[in-house]
Amino acid sequence: MTKPFHWGALLLAAVFLSACSDQATPPTSSTEVEAPADEVSAGSEQSGSTAGSSISQQFAAMLDTYYEQNLALNPISATFAGDNRFNDRFVNYLSDDVEKKLQRHYRKYQDALAGFDDADLSDSERMSKEVLTWELAMSLADLQFDSDLTPIDQMWTLNLTMGQLASGASAQPFATVGDYERWLRRVDGFLEWLSAAESKMREGMARGYVLPKSLIKKVVPQLQAMTTTDLQQHLFYSPARNFPAALGAEDRARLETAYRAMVLDKIVPAYTRLAEFMQGEYMAAGRDSSGIDALPNGADYYQHQIKKYTTTNMTADEVHQLGLAEVARIQAEMGKVKQQVGFEGELAAFFDHVRSNPALMPFDAPEQVIEYFNGIHQTMLPQVEKLFDNKPETAFEVRRTEKFREASAAAQYNPGSLDGTRPGIFYTPIPDASQYNVFDAESLFLHEAIPGHHYQISLTQENDALPKFRKTLWYSGYGEGWALYSESLGKELGLYTDPYQYFGMLSAEIHRAIRLVVDSGLHAKGWTREQAIEYSLANEAESAASIEREIERYMANPGQALSYKVGQLKIRELRAIAEQQLGERFEIAQFHNQVLETGCVPLALLENKINNWVAAQEVGAT
Repeated sequence: MTKPFHWGALLLAAVFLSACSDQATPPTSSTEVEAPADEVSAGSEQSGSTAGSSISQQFAAMLDTYYEQNLALNPISATFAGDNRFNDRFVNYLSDDVEKKLQRHYRKYQDALAGFDDADLSDSERMSKEVLTWELAMSLADLQFDSDLTPIDQMWTLNLTMGQLASGASAQPFATVGDYERWLRRVDGFLEWLSAAESKMREGMARGYVLPKSLIKKVVPQLQAMTTTDLQQHLFYSPARNFPAALGAEDRARLETAYRAMVLDKIVPAYTRLAEFMQGEYMAAGRDSSGIDALPNGADYYQHQIKKYTTTNMTADEVHQLGLAEVARIQAEMGKVKQQVGFEGELAAFFDHVRSNPALMPFDAPEQVIEYFNGIHQTMLPQVEKLFDNKPETAFEVRRTEKFREASAAAQYNPGSLDGTRPGIFYTPIPDASQYNVFDAESLFLHEAIPGHHYQISLTQENDALPKFRKTLWYSGYGEGWALYSESLGKELGLYTDPYQYFGMLSAEIHRAIRLVVDSGLHAKGWTREQAIEYSLANEAESAASIEREIERYMANPGQALSYKVGQLKIRELRAIAEQQLGERFEIAQFHNQVLETGCVPLALLENKINNWVAAQEVGAT
């Protein structure tokens, strides 16, 4: 089976409700995963209070039941969406029993969907049916592979997510006594998962499923950081160092004792055992190969990953060739910028110039980096109105990536809660402010923040016209494609006036094109980690340290990095078609509305929607 919980998918694989009160009755077990007992039927088979209802009502009821039954199966994802009813639960996805429950869940809703005839559904309902059909099929396909035998890596896995939650500054709330007690129960479930992870890795060692040594080397320090007995430094003790003022002295004393015991008696021993295992036996068994095709059934798994992340049927060879073509195209545009700034020398030398230019590294402290991004936001605000007439209400912040994962992290966006009480957050790692290069800062902000991930995800979550399950789905081809498309809007938004910033946009775009080459190279063409690093260094201006992190990211999650460029090219293609066919009637804000109002969908469904919209516009004009 594979892990249903994907950090790379922004933690939105499940569906959620608005936050419940602190007095909600806790479940009896932190690892309970039973779905609600309500049975689901389809079409005319629907029984009970919906027997006389319309097909639309029956369909909506089925989607709502699906939504509800996902909550118990994805409790941490629910927490990130602001649904606090499951905050004490931790599902052990490495359990065979959980895998069987997931299979039953997905198949039940495949049967339910089959009971609804497309002819009886509206356009919107048919899209929901198509989206859920895709979702269920891909979830079942995930379970056919053995990615559970490598349950821990340096970037994507549940131990890192739990570290974020443990900090007390992420989605897990720590405002009441109940919040603190729920976290203790969730940690108990997490400890079961940590133990199961070692068992799965031992099974993987026996069956030929292990991480590359280069990734194991990055995981070990992350685990060792959790073995300190200094409570003032331990991440999992953070909530006990930051009690809210409303907690009384008696509660504080009791919780301090409980958190001390949790850290010293549970977390530290568990992480010590796991760190010693990974540094010793597991490192010795680690592989020297870099790509997933070196593992049993690796080629089939990579093709599955391509489909999952791009939502297309592209082959690895097609991906590779597309990447090579895009790299060549973008490099030609980069050469024009090099000439514009008067740099004499080859493009590779210009990359080195950009990487090391002191004028592009103006900071002394992390706070200055955050202020710089906030300044980008203010610069572009006057132009946003022209391109977007729908803007989210969810608040937004820029923050530094937490120190415990900063060394291996890339910039990322964490969505706000469904009820709007928690803002969307753009995290950027700043391990050394003096080395923070701003040449690509404007494009990075457009991608991770506005109008990229923050607009797309927040507008989806706030869209009451969508069924609940679609508000929190994540398809990387669409979501990352939109974010990369957003980078191309910089000049329209009043940015990229500095040629180095425009070069930064091109660098960000070629970075995603390079991903097509190196990801497919690593996982389908026998490339080594070192080959992929060398190709990247020769074709983009990212620092060597950043490129090393990126290549290891692709090694840890095959296929995810492909989604950006594939999705961007599809959205740009659809915009070009609409502009050409509608001519003077084309309105950019309306096009953006059409793209964003669907929420995340597979790219083929987005293409159908935009084509139908263009056709309707043409008919309306005649």
